[in-house]
Amino acid sequence: MMNGKGHQHKSHQEYMTSQQQDYFRQILEQWRDRLLLELKDVRSNLMSGPPEGGDLIDQSVLDRERMMRCLTRDRHRQTLQQISAALCRLEEGSYGYCLVSGEEIGLQRLKAYPLAILSVEMQEQLEKRQKQSCIPL
Repeated sequence: MMNGKGHQHKSHQEYMTSQQQDYFRQILEQWRDRLLLELKDVRSNLMSGPPEGGDLIDQSVLDRERMMRCLTRDRHRQTLQQISAALCRLEEGSYGYCLVSGEEIGLQRLKAYPLAILSVEMQEQLEKRQKQSCIPL
């Protein structure tokens, strides 16, 4: 059955009640706050230049650590963007619904991964298409 927002409900149970929305909002905001703190630490580590001296091995270790901090920073930024988008969907009332089909993503899936944007079926179809596009002819 479709609700007024164009989302399909599979059953008569309430989905994305205000209590459930508050639960996910709290999870997302705590995750965001933790990532922002970690990002601040990563930035300060990147701003402090590498120590002077050392042999080639020491320098390569320092370069690798710097590269890993850059990757961590980039991952945090991407996750922060996804969290921001999820919080916007919460405000709009579309959080918890598949962006492709409009069906419920499901509370268990959202608890496992609060940034989920696709239902299990749509995710499986996407992964199947990705695998098919990688198969050599």
